[in-house]
Amino acid sequence: MAVEKLSTRHLLGIKDINRNDIELIFETADNFKDVINRPIKRVPSLRDITIANIFFENSTRTKLSFELAEKRLSADVVNFAASSSSVSKGETLIDTVNNILAMKVDMVVMRHPYAGAGQFLSKHIKAQIVNAGDGAHEHPTQALLDAFSIRQKLGDVSGKKVVIVGDILHSRVAISNILCLQKLGAEVMVCGPTTLIPKYMASLGVKVEHDLIKALNWCDVANMLRIQLERQDIKYFPSLREYAMMYGLNKQILDNLDKEIIIMHPGPINRGVEITSDVADSKQSIILEQVENGVAVRMAVLYLLAAQND
Repeated sequence: MAVEKLSTRHLLGIKDINRNDIELIFETADNFKDVINRPIKRVPSLRDITIANIFFENSTRTKLSFELAEKRLSADVVNFAASSSSVSKGETLIDTVNNILAMKVDMVVMRHPYAGAGQFLSKHIKAQIVNAGDGAHEHPTQALLDAFSIRQKLGDVSGKKVVIVGDILHSRVAISNILCLQKLGAEVMVCGPTTLIPKYMASLGVKVEHDLIKALNWCDVANMLRIQLERQDIKYFPSLREYAMMYGLNKQILDNLDKEIIIMHPGPINRGVEITSDVADSKQSIILEQVENGVAVRMAVLYLLAAQND
């Protein structure tokens, strides 16, 4: 069976793919969702493909999700944690990757603290690259799995109203989500303190709101981002306690809204800051569905990229 092709050799960011690519990834992920829910969860689709997971930044969920996706597709997997490697001895990015490619790797899944690292690498090496997050720039597979989860829950993304709440300024998830949702025809709003919302948001065609209750009453879906303290070089708000009072979502706020909305979170959750435990564990939350969908969506991305070499 001929596989429909993606329009790009790499997945570096949502900005590089079109709506047809996104729909193709979703349709493929639907099939893989069936695979991971059956007793034998493995297919031989990538049996002779070697994939290197190169993480220059700490990651638990994303790395685990990619590794599981690769193993479900029967790929050979090489894991590389840069913090405990020769990178800490001064080796450059290209040297590191070229050494790994000399071992005949077909695909690289990379997370890096600097924006554009994947783009830079794609110009210098032959292997296909999947961006697993580059600085505060993009995190395409997270945006795809978030949109896939909305589609699964609401039937369609087009016409839906999605608010992204929290630290927009430092978030790669926010930018990728905005681009992905807009390409699928959703309306997008961002909500948070003025200091954490970049000035260019309005130029992206995104609504900006500083009042959490107004934002929640407007939306069908609320995606609650964590405060990225590790990326904040200065104080953007007085304290976490004050942030939680202004922008934290609790069960009382949720129950007092005019309608039932869906709650999402890319993880890791800071319980009691952006979202309380009773909201995270409520029936309106699809946080664990996002995690399950993450494996299916990443399987789809890897499978479709590998199919371009046939």
